[in-house]
Amino acid sequence: MFSQLYRRCVVLIALLLSACSGAASLSPVPSPSPVPTAGPTATPQVAAAQPIATPLPEPTRLPNLGGDIIIDGSSTVYPITEIVMQQFAAVAPNVNIQLGVSGTGGGFKKFCTGITDISNASRPIKPDESEICRANGIEFVEAPIAFDGISVIVNRENTWAQCMTVDELKRMWAPESEGNITTWRQIRADWPDQPFKLYAPGVDSGTHDYFTAAIVGKEDASRNDYIGSEDDYVLMQRVIEETNGLAYVGYAYYQEYTDKVNAVAIDAGQGCISPSINTITDGQYTPLSRPLFIYVRADRLDRPDVQAFVKFYLDSADRAVRDARYIPLPQRAYELVQQRVARRVTGSIFDKPVPVGVSIDELLILEGQ
Repeated sequence: MFSQLYRRCVVLIALLLSACSGAASLSPVPSPSPVPTAGPTATPQVAAAQPIATPLPEPTRLPNLGGDIIIDGSSTVYPITEIVMQQFAAVAPNVNIQLGVSGTGGGFKKFCTGITDISNASRPIKPDESEICRANGIEFVEAPIAFDGISVIVNRENTWAQCMTVDELKRMWAPESEGNITTWRQIRADWPDQPFKLYAPGVDSGTHDYFTAAIVGKEDASRNDYIGSEDDYVLMQRVIEETNGLAYVGYAYYQEYTDKVNAVAIDAGQGCISPSINTITDGQYTPLSRPLFIYVRADRLDRPDVQAFVKFYLDSADRAVRDARYIPLPQRAYELVQQRVARRVTGSIFDKPVPVGVSIDELLILEGQ
């Protein structure tokens, strides 16, 4: 089922910018303690360079607004939400926001059992997760907020793995490769006969789900002899320290450390394409481009604090996404997401088949009808 969701996401991403030439549609649309999934205990994380939040136009201050908002979920979306949270604090200083990171899957577990108000997610909610929400009487509004390109990174001293095909990545990460494929030379004959060391997000991570579905062909289908963490900064630290290390992380984390790691270009059949703002938004960087989301409990929008925060989030999303080093949606898509929230349109736009040629802004219109 997730592979179907994945294909729908890819279709939407590839179409978002290409629609700019027409009038009907528009262009496309951190750090808790490490949680190892295998191998030795992870090393201390890289000192997290705080995203630079560009000041927004002076918003209406809400000094009398109070409340407590609990947010959890994706480490990929964390930097965006953190920037918005910091800016909102200047507007509504008496609203207390708790922001955690337990991965997209871990976030949905909390969200669908009533623990959190908002869930950060680096993939669409799965049908079984939606069913848990329904069983607990929790309806939600899904809000796409940005684009990401999962980046495969290696140590700066790695001069050979400049580009890898999807098949080579699959050979490296597939479950059957565990204990069998362990050296660079087994991936490509002219690469060093040295063992590679793998690092990846934990199994509760939406990045893990997306990468395994896109590269291996099945969600969660991965070898287990890697060191995992829900904290992308830990993965970055490992690759910085290990000459033969390789990891995959959100694009913003790679952008933060371009002077310390290299990104591997991906060849999906159209030549070697490196992750960049242009290649992610125009669909060239495939199959690792994806949309990012926040999910909001519909009943929580009755609370003035949550309603004000979500409105502030969407009003400032374009700038916050850029400041967090991700790629924003087109302005029209943000307007439609705002309308979706205002009308309390519940459920996921990815629950049903997406017609070929439909962009996110068109899909949001159809969903709201």
